[in-house]
This record gives sequence, structure tokens and C-alpha cells, in this order.
Amino acid sequence: MDASKWKRPRRRALIAWLLIGLPLLALGIAALASNARLFILTLMNGLTLAALYFLVASGFTLIFGLMRNVNLAHGSLFLLGGYIGYSVGDLTGSWFAALVAGFVSVALTGLLLQVFVFRYMDGQELRQTLVTIGLSIVLADLYMWIWGGDTYQFDPPEWTQFPVPMPVINAYPAFRLLVLLVAVVIGVALWLFLNRTRIGAMIRAGVDDKRMLSASGVNVQRVFAVTFALGAGLAGAAGVIGGTALSIAPGEDVRYLLASLIVVIVGGMGSITGAVIGALLIGVAETMGMAYAPTYGVVFTFIIMVVVLALRPQGIMGKKA
Repeated sequence: MDASKWKRPRRRALIAWLLIGLPLLALGIAALASNARLFILTLMNGLTLAALYFLVASGFTLIFGLMRNVNLAHGSLFLLGGYIGYSVGDLTGSWFAALVAGFVSVALTGLLLQVFVFRYMDGQELRQTLVTIGLSIVLADLYMWIWGGDTYQFDPPEWTQFPVPMPVINAYPAFRLLVLLVAVVIGVALWLFLNRTRIGAMIRAGVDDKRMLSASGVNVQRVFAVTFALGAGLAGAAGVIGGTALSIAPGEDVRYLLASLIVVIVGGMGSITGAVIGALLIGVAETMGMAYAPTYGVVFTFIIMVVVLALRPQGIMGKKA
């Protein structure tokens, strides 16, 4: 193998890191010097938003990035988990009951989608795209009919309703730090699940060669159904967590779908590590942009995506097809 061909992708990855990292580092140092409290508070908010984006995008990584199912109704699953969780939490008074309800209900919905929709459109990306766009429109109208156009917000568990002392900014809400911790735990668990377990090996093998895996005696459709349900359930749980840290309202499905797409594209298809990197870049850039350049804040995330795609079309941690 020609050494120059092996080094070229590594060189492009390094250039991508430098083009994105150096400007962010320079801007961060300047902002820290001018107003340290605002910078650290904005950075913490950016990390919290990145954690929330990762929780949504982790399920999208399993469904779209790994299984290659183009599910553009993923944002609707996020919103469904939030709405069902709110209804259950309001009825029971338990935040954990709301979280479990959001995960289980959306996991079952995802299972039905995989069995009755995606199973009959395997490998047909255009049909999957059109069908799931239609589903998201129908679901948005159903949500409006059932829950109205109000904005809902969960009350966090009582044991998280206290400020955590921190330097410079004095204190930060405990629940937001809990969101960061949950994102880290789920990220590590997913990586171990996909890379260190027999089921994870079957999922990756099924994506590469379904016929060979099926010939070895594995029920490929069952493996894919469970994976799809897990990805959808993560979106539903993220709906409850997002409704607690921020809020849920009509239109949030589009926002989180777009964020998940960008995170997966920037990080790399099917890579949990890439989803972490993509979520960090997008979440921090979005928050910093809104704090320091609100007029152009949204543009920063697309600049990151353009730079990555120009130098690494497969994403930062993605592999060439």
C-alpha cells in the first residue's frame, strides 16, 4: 500500500481539526480575558446543550448512522417522548415515572416503525425519506390536537433542585450537571455495547452483510428491530430530559432533528465517538454564537459542517464507504 495514500486522510483530519479548533481556541481566550464569568457560564450552558444533543443524536446514530435507515421522524419521536412523559409525570407526580414512560412508549413506537415501515423499504433511502417526512407532518398535527400549542416544562427531581458552587460563576444548577453525567454514562454504555458485546458485533456485521449474518443462524430482522427500538427509546428519554432542562413545544421536533443530522454528519456515520465530538462542537458553537454574536449564531454550526465536509466528507470519525 502506498504510504502517501494512507497519510492523506490523516493529514486532512489534522487540517480539519486545526481549521475548527484554532479559531475556537483563539475566540475562547479572547472571551475569557474580556469577561470570564460570561464565558464560563456560556461554556457550561454549551456543554449542557451538547449533552442534550448527544442524547438525541445517539439514537439517531444507531438508526441512521449505523443501520442506514433514513428516519426523518426522529425529531417527532423526541417530542412524543417529551409529551407522554409530561402527561405521565403530571398524573403521577414522579419525574422518574415520566422518564421511564418517555423511553418505553417511544421505544415501542420505534419498534412498530421498524416492523411495519422500514422492514419493507430496506435500502430504499428515497422512499424512507419521503415516508418519514410524511409521518413527521402527521405526528406534528396529532401532537397539536392532543397537547395543543402550549410550551411544557418538567419540574426536575427535588434532590437536584439546588445550586452547585463553582468558581467564577458562583453556582450552577445541579440538574444541568446531571444531564452532563447522564450523557457521559450513556455514551460509554453505547460504545461498550457496540464494540464489546456479542449483540453489538451482530449489529455491525448485519449492517455490513445481512445475508452472511442470516446464514450464520442469526435473526437479522429481530436484531435490527431491537436496535431501532433502542435508538427511538433514547430519543424519547431525551425528550423528558430536554423538557426538564429547557422545554418542549411545537417545532422542537424540527430543531432536534436538524441538530441530530448535523451531529451525525460532522462526527461521522455510525460512530458513537464521532457523535460525542459532533455534539460538543455544535452545542458549544451554538451557545457561544448566541451569546457573543446573536445575529449570526446559527451560522456557526453550518460553518463547522461545511469545513468538515470539505476536508472529511465521511465526518471526523467516520470511515469511507
